[in-house]
Amino acid sequence: MDFGLKGRRALVTGASSGLGRAIADTLVKERATVAVSSRGGEKLQKAAKELGAALAVPCDLTQAGAARGLVREVTQKLGGLDVLVVNAGGPPSGGFEAITVEQWQTGFQSLWLATVDAIQEALPGMKAQGWGRIVLVTSTAAREAMNNLTVSNGLRAGLLGLVKSLSNEVAPYGITVNAALPGYHATDRMKDLGLSDEKVAPNIPARRLGRPEEFAALVTFLASEPAAYISGQSIACDGGALRGF
Repeated sequence: MDFGLKGRRALVTGASSGLGRAIADTLVKERATVAVSSRGGEKLQKAAKELGAALAVPCDLTQAGAARGLVREVTQKLGGLDVLVVNAGGPPSGGFEAITVEQWQTGFQSLWLATVDAIQEALPGMKAQGWGRIVLVTSTAAREAMNNLTVSNGLRAGLLGLVKSLSNEVAPYGITVNAALPGYHATDRMKDLGLSDEKVAPNIPARRLGRPEEFAALVTFLASEPAAYISGQSIACDGGALRGF
């Protein structure tokens, strides 16, 4: 299948490692012109070089206004933006009573406000050209709360409502908006949470962790030309772990 991504200009945030890096890699292989972003440093530059990305732009999504500036810079340097993949690192774990107000505020900025800023900056150009793909990388926790991930459970669920609301507004302009919900994948985030394959796999119908490239394939399809009639959806890639419909 031709995904129609050759020459399309894409930005992937949180792309120096994990799921974000896998998404950027898959988009590059589909011959898109890809800009990657993360908090920066040598890790981002190394990832960009290894991926063959066209551009690497440091950005800390926990800082107010940073996402808007990122999209503006990438749009200027690439001559436009066709695909926006918003992927933010997971907030700290902990039960409700253990989460501080500061942690809630940081999580709200990086997961919610940064997403809104990035989309608001990207939309005018997408509307003008009559084509755009916006994919939010959230989590299956947005649909089925996970123990000890209070901030993620609370904030990511709201993004699904945003996806549906926004998708209805921009559909006439040839723009799709979807959410991709990763389950348990073999990334450093799993290690940070102390979740091993042996501990998690028995609770997943597929009996294993997902591979980052499997999730990247979903995101890349949602960013493609053949996915033009898919919008306002929240699609999980989790080996069947979600219990609900």
